[in-house]
Amino acid sequence: MMISHRFARAGAALGLATVVAACSGDGPFSGGVSDNPNVPQERVTPAEANRSSIWDLFANRDDPNTTVEVNRYIWNAALEVLDFLPVEQVDPFTGVFVTGYGTPPGGGTPYRATVHVTDPALDARALNVAVMTRSGPAGAETQRAVEDAILTRARQLRVRDLGL
Repeated sequence: MMISHRFARAGAALGLATVVAACSGDGPFSGGVSDNPNVPQERVTPAEANRSSIWDLFANRDDPNTTVEVNRYIWNAALEVLDFLPVEQVDPFTGVFVTGYGTPPGGGTPYRATVHVTDPALDARALNVAVMTRSGPAGAETQRAVEDAILTRARQLRVRDLGL
């Protein structure tokens, strides 16, 4: 009796492995185009041609070079608020821009900033700002003031676009 349970479990495991292997799309019955000219060819839509297994249904296939995942209001507001700083590097696809040193109007300390917009939502969590002085990181109150100014301007830009 004990031996038959072992064979049943082994058979079930083998059957499960066969089903999973059949889903991989690598076998002769995967539905793809065959090299054999005697085998009738199936019509495959472009969407089906990109699928090789059931797990690909859950994969994110967006091209990172064509999708922009940043909030345009935060992005534009950051550029406007920090317009006194020379922009050195810009990557709108990752949402990062780096500025060089510049002195704010009415100020005496030169600053530089790195801004990272991490989300398409108009939300404070979508904005990361690092403000530096020549002697090191700027104070927390300075960084908070810059973030608040950017978020306030982003909300103003959105309200203007919506015509509220």
